[in-house]
Amino acid sequence: MSVIQDTIARVRQLDVEQIEFQQAVTEVLETLEPTAERHPEFVKAGIYERIVEPERAVQFRVPWVDDKGRVHVNRGFRVQFNNAIGPFKGGLRFHPSVNMSIIKFLGFEQVFKNALTTLPMGGGKGGSDFDPKGKSDHEIMRFCQAFMSELYRHIGPETDVPAGDIGVGAREIGYLYGYYKKIRNEHTGVLTGKGLEYGGSLIRPEATGYGTVYFAAEMLATRGLDFKDKVVAVSGSGNVAQFAVEKATQMGARVITVCDSSASIVDEKGISPEKCCFIMDLKNNRRGRIKEYAQKYDCVCYEGENVWDVIRQQGIKVDIALPCATQNELNAENAAALVRNGCFCVAEGANMPSTPDAVRAFQESNILYGPGKAANAGGVATSGLEMSQNSLKMSWTREEVDKRLLIIMKSIHKACLESAEAYGKKGDYVVGANTAGFVKVARAMLAYGIV
Repeated sequence: MSVIQDTIARVRQLDVEQIEFQQAVTEVLETLEPTAERHPEFVKAGIYERIVEPERAVQFRVPWVDDKGRVHVNRGFRVQFNNAIGPFKGGLRFHPSVNMSIIKFLGFEQVFKNALTTLPMGGGKGGSDFDPKGKSDHEIMRFCQAFMSELYRHIGPETDVPAGDIGVGAREIGYLYGYYKKIRNEHTGVLTGKGLEYGGSLIRPEATGYGTVYFAAEMLATRGLDFKDKVVAVSGSGNVAQFAVEKATQMGARVITVCDSSASIVDEKGISPEKCCFIMDLKNNRRGRIKEYAQKYDCVCYEGENVWDVIRQQGIKVDIALPCATQNELNAENAAALVRNGCFCVAEGANMPSTPDAVRAFQESNILYGPGKAANAGGVATSGLEMSQNSLKMSWTREEVDKRLLIIMKSIHKACLESAEAYGKKGDYVVGANTAGFVKVARAMLAYGIV
C-alpha cells in the first residue's frame, strides 16, 4: 500500500468509533496521492502520518446549574490540530451531537481551510454536547462561564483563538469572552466573533454566508454565468444561511428554501430582503422555529424534512445549491435529484455537508462543486481579519473588511484551480483545495524538523 492508504488504515484502526473523523481523513488523503509522488521529502519526514494526529485533544467536564437549581454535567472539548502556520484557530460548537469524532473532523478540515485563506492561522476546533435550545439567558451564561473556567487554560491570542459555530453566536461569545477577561484580567483578541463594542469586526457575522456566495460567483464565472435570475436552494437558517440568502438575493438570485432541525420551507416567490429580515429576527432574537415563516408568508412547510429531501421528493427545479446547515445533510440520492432537476453549481457553506457518495455524484455529473474548506472559508478569513484589527488596536470600515473578504475568496478560488491543474486534475475544486492547503502546511512542518 502507499503511504496514503497506510495512513488511512491506521486512522481507521486507532480511531475505530470516530466515523466523521475517518470520513474527513479519507476524503482529504485520497486526493493527496499526487503530492506523495511529487514530494518524497514529505513521505520521508512522516508528514502524512503526523498531519492526521492532533497536537493535543482535551476533554473536560462542564458542571452548571439551571434556573431551578438542578446540577447538570456536559462534556467540553478542544482539539488543537496543527499550528504549523499560526495559532490554532477554529470555532466552538454547542450541540447535542458534539463528540470527539466531530470535533476532530472539524479541526482537521480547519487546518486546510485556514491555510487556503493565506492568513497565519493553524487549525483547531472545540465545543460541547450542551444544547442551547430552550435555555434561558441566565442558563446560557452559567454554562458559558463554567465552560470557560476550564477552556481558558488552553487558549490565548498567540496560542489558540476560538470563535463561534453552531449554537455559539454573539450572545455566547459575549459570555465566554467576559468570563475569560475576568479570569485572566486582560483584554486581548482571544476570541473572534466578538461584539463591535469590545473588539469585534464589521462583516464578521455575514462573512461565511457572503464568502460562500462570493466563491460560488467565481465558479460560475468560469462558465460565463452569474447569480442573476437563478433559482437557489439554501439549507439551514442560522448565521451562514441567513447571509447566504441575503447576498445571493443582492446578486439577483431567487432563493426559495431555508430550514431548521424541525422543518423546511419552500417559498417559490423568493425570500425577499424583507422576508430575510424576518428570518434573522426569528432565529437570532426570538429563537423561534422556521414554520413561523410559512405561517406568516403563506408558503409550503414540510415538517420533519430537510431541504434536500424535499427537493428530491417534490421534484423542485434548482439552479444553484448552497448547503449551509451541518455535516452529511446531503446524500447521494439528493445529489442525483439536484442534478436531474437542473442544478449546475453547488457551494458548501457548512463543513462537509455532502456525503462522499454525493460528492462523487456531483463530480461525475461535471457540475461546479465547491467543497466547504474552500467555499465557506470566508468566516475564518474574517476572523483572521478581526485578529489583525485587535493586534493593531483599530477597526476597519465595513467596506474595507468586505473588500478584503472578496479578495480572499477570489484568491482561494484561484489557488484551488491552479493547484488542481498542477496536480493533474484541472477544474477539480476538491483536489485543488486539499492539495493547496496541504502543501502549504506540509512545507512549514518540514521546515521545523520532527516536532
